[in-house]
Amino acid sequence: MNRESLTVQLRRVDPDVPLPAYGHPGDAGADLVTTEAAELAPGERAVLPTGVALALPEGYAAFVHPRSGLAARCGVALVNAPGTVDAGYRGEIKVIVVNLDPRERVRFERFDRIAQLVVQRVERVSFEEVGELPGSQRAEGGFGSTGGHISVGGREGGNSYASVVSDREGQ
Repeated sequence: MNRESLTVQLRRVDPDVPLPAYGHPGDAGADLVTTEAAELAPGERAVLPTGVALALPEGYAAFVHPRSGLAARCGVALVNAPGTVDAGYRGEIKVIVVNLDPRERVRFERFDRIAQLVVQRVERVSFEEVGELPGSQRAEGGFGSTGGHISVGGREGGNSYASVVSDREGQ
């Protein structure tokens, strides 16, 4: 399927920074790099500049997502993932990274890939206050209500937090 791509205006804040690029055909996220070297001790965080600013069309937003390889290999996460770049924002995109590795330092060099940018159409909504919401099959179930893993208490997922706490207290 050949789809037309959305054109997004981009300004290089750093004239040498490479443009965001997709690593593979079909990738949802374009790689963002840092323009500054940084070293993070365990638990430390930093705001890293990417050297680019965007003019997204109205009705779109860009979301800054973590890179799975950095998370798996180095324990690097994004503090506010995904970060939101609104259509009206024209400043440099910056990424808040944190080193979650308990022992090792993490070093970033200039132009290391640090995050990925996903551009999506977003809906603008108006909120209508009502006294009661219509029913659904899920209702108010959340936070593990569908199960899928063994909980701390050793039982299949779907247990409430309260039951796990009371199991611990009884030991």
